Amino acid sequence: MTGLTAAALAAVGVLAVQATGSADEMPEGVRPAAADGAGTTAAASASPSPERKDELPPASGSGTRVVYSLRADRVWLVGEDGKARTTYVVVPGTVDPAPGTYTVASRSASGVGGDGVAVENVVRFTTVDSVVIGFSAAKDGSLPDAPPPGQQTGGIREKRKDGAALWKFATVGSKIVVVR
Repeated sequence: MTGLTAAALAAVGVLAVQATGSADEMPEGVRPAAADGAGTTAAASASPSPERKDELPPASGSGTRVVYSLRADRVWLVGEDGKARTTYVVVPGTVDPAPGTYTVASRSASGVGGDGVAVENVVRFTTVDSVVIGFSAAKDGSLPDAPPPGQQTGGIREKRKDGAALWKFATVGSKIVVVR
């Protein structure tokens, strides 16, 4: 049953991306299906989303950090002064990290994502049920329309320019804050 629900939500996510033209234009709260660590579809949280795209979500920590909102599919690179240096939309994999504070565990200049796509600027910060979770950009500049059917992927895909910005900003040991 969970597989059918995930497939249905993935189809809705694909249609939303197609209807808006690109992942950057995807409405807040609309996203391809993503499974939590228990294999169930992650639900949108009741927490308020920022009114402006550059406004940080509530309870997103302090100091220099990367903030990743599961609900908004958005990343903020935040300086020591608590102000966002940049923000951008991402396309999540099928497995979400739990909300919390992490540190960058490892980085790779290039590799192959769980979906088989050549990626660069890979920044990893946790593992959920043997699925590595991290940010990356496809070398060909593509963003996935939907998660690969039946695969568990932890890659949070960024545009190439955003991946390059995160790569410069988030070195090993840097703080990553995941919020709903």
